[in-house]
Amino acid sequence: MSPSIDRRTLLAGAFGSVATLGLVACGAPPLQVPRQAATGTPRRGGTLRIARPAASAAETLDPASSLSAYEYLGALYNRLVRLDRAGQTVPDLASDWSSDADATTWSFRLRGGVRFHDGRALTARDVRYTISHILDPKTASPQAGPLELIKGVDAVDATTVRFRLKTPNAEFPSLLTAYQCYIIPEGSASTIGRTGIGTGPFVLDGFAPAGAGSVHANEDYFGGRATLDRIDFFSIQDTSARVNALLAHQVDLLSQTNLDNPTARVVAGSSGTTVARVANAQWYTMPMLATSKEFSDPRMRQAMKLAYDPRAILSTAIQGTGTAGWDNPVPPQLKDWLDLEREHDPDKARSILRTLGRENFRTRIYTSAYEPNLTPIATAYAAQAQQAGIRLQITNVAADSYYTQIWMQRPLMVSYWFTGRPVDQLLNQIFRSKSSYNESAWSNPRFDRLLDAARADTNDTTRRQKYQDAQRLIIEDGADMTPVFGDRLVGLSTNVVNYSEYGFEFDYLSLGLKEA
Repeated sequence: MSPSIDRRTLLAGAFGSVATLGLVACGAPPLQVPRQAATGTPRRGGTLRIARPAASAAETLDPASSLSAYEYLGALYNRLVRLDRAGQTVPDLASDWSSDADATTWSFRLRGGVRFHDGRALTARDVRYTISHILDPKTASPQAGPLELIKGVDAVDATTVRFRLKTPNAEFPSLLTAYQCYIIPEGSASTIGRTGIGTGPFVLDGFAPAGAGSVHANEDYFGGRATLDRIDFFSIQDTSARVNALLAHQVDLLSQTNLDNPTARVVAGSSGTTVARVANAQWYTMPMLATSKEFSDPRMRQAMKLAYDPRAILSTAIQGTGTAGWDNPVPPQLKDWLDLEREHDPDKARSILRTLGRENFRTRIYTSAYEPNLTPIATAYAAQAQQAGIRLQITNVAADSYYTQIWMQRPLMVSYWFTGRPVDQLLNQIFRSKSSYNESAWSNPRFDRLLDAARADTNDTTRRQKYQDAQRLIIEDGADMTPVFGDRLVGLSTNVVNYSEYGFEFDYLSLGLKEA
């Protein structure tokens, strides 16, 4: 997910401050790196060293929290269900599930023989407790909103859990794939942030908020033992320091670090390091605040969209490492994606501006170095918009205040999220009227009704059509522009094999190191 406001605090780098690489991408040829890291049969055992930016000094191993330490979660915990790369909901701790005819009651059957790291057997009571913890207002979980449709959870027996919903939702299982939905033991809410006791492929050795930590392989994991013996985590807040630690072979993998193209070229061309591409992993947006005088008129929003060609943003801002978005927020890898290339016509945009009395419209577009591609995207869009007579002043804001003072407060800015959300959660959490994550404050009652109708539709074909109709409304009337889905460029050692991720979660079982 997009880093929440709580996660925007920058800390001092654990390895100290180092000089940036200072490269320039202008005129550089397209970056040539493989679509995935090296694959093969890794050696059994070994220790993988991961460099990560800490959430804050208050970060926690509680999955439900907005301050959870992402990288640890997939190693320590499991969910009832998870998403595969096609956006399909597949089993994890649940072996199967079913609903009643109107999709208001859902029953999940748990795998047998699963145990927590402390030896306790997993039961339906743990699932019920986990959901209660997420929905507890004191937890302030980002997933509480999407799950507020739950009326009650019943532990029917030791291996059967039943969810009773306030309203029908044929896509309900997909909402349980969020990382906040990792299952924790009953009664553990007060300690889980420190103990990390889950059912996952690794067991916690130690964890220090904003500091170092480690995990070791769970010998009794229900999915089989992991390839690695151990993973060591290092918190290095400064991006350049993380990159230089990789180049110096002090770490093996950079997590939560999307390399810009110039830095990726250095990493890919250096001895012992390489770059993997995670296709369409970064979702970039340019929200126009629909409550502002600048963009409250849908005709003005239409002009802003007509003024630019997403293919040009893709080519110039991120050198082709991604996919043109065409203002549809659903990434093309999801099965419910609407393949619609909207109109690009700067002359028509200019005509709309003239009708509105806004020839030579001027405003600021806010950006930041918080993520390396935000400013290149702002620059590329501003250049395109000039063709329609739109003059944008690019305004850079400090990374540590961008998501506290600018996000959802200024008329036009550049933002980003991580892909990996199921379509129902994506559309409801970020575009439904009055949602706390609705970064443009766009409100369309027809859109909201479409989402309700889709949730209540138990026919896969017609439900998909409703989700696609909702996407069409965002493209035509919405206040969020989606210029591109960017490939995440991940720096790693050439010794790492089978690196794979989806929705910012590693494949911890297969990840390993080459034979010496």
